[in-house]
Amino acid sequence: MFKTYFDLGFEHILDINGYDHVLFIVSICLLASIKHWKKLLVLVTAFTIGHSLTLALSVLNILTIPAHIIETIIPITIILSCIDNIYQAGRDSLYSPKYILILLFGFIHGMGFSNFFKSILGKEENIIYPLLSFNVGVEVAQLVIVAITIISIYLLNLIGIKQKYINIAISAMIILVSLYLLFK
Repeated sequence: MFKTYFDLGFEHILDINGYDHVLFIVSICLLASIKHWKKLLVLVTAFTIGHSLTLALSVLNILTIPAHIIETIIPITIILSCIDNIYQAGRDSLYSPKYILILLFGFIHGMGFSNFFKSILGKEENIIYPLLSFNVGVEVAQLVIVAITIISIYLLNLIGIKQKYINIAISAMIILVSLYLLFK
């Protein structure tokens, strides 16, 4: 059972149709360099915690927000993250309020998957084990994205492209894709 829910969480993040999640994780990574990897892991974990709490609250029918509202807010969170990236470009941008913001965005992104997750759980009596397994899969997949992104940024830095310009260029591209998601 662990593997089933773990795989579901892993695939949820890396699903080609759910690229909004990948965009958001990449946007978080743009703020860091290899030397900031510990801070970055804390940020990504804050996102997973927010995601996990929302899933739990939704599965327990404590929190319900209509899907169309969440599907509108998710691209907005990505756009806001990228606007902040551009504003922070060239600074040490892993500042303390960012952790709270990422946790909040994790709540929102978790709601986007909650209805589907509830349907998969069906009549499971114990939701703790499936939720834990699922969210471990989410975290591992996010760490794969983090590793690929940070290594890519590092390689771009090695060939002479400054972090500031990488941040601005990729953030701008992510904003364009997110605007498409928002208005499609």
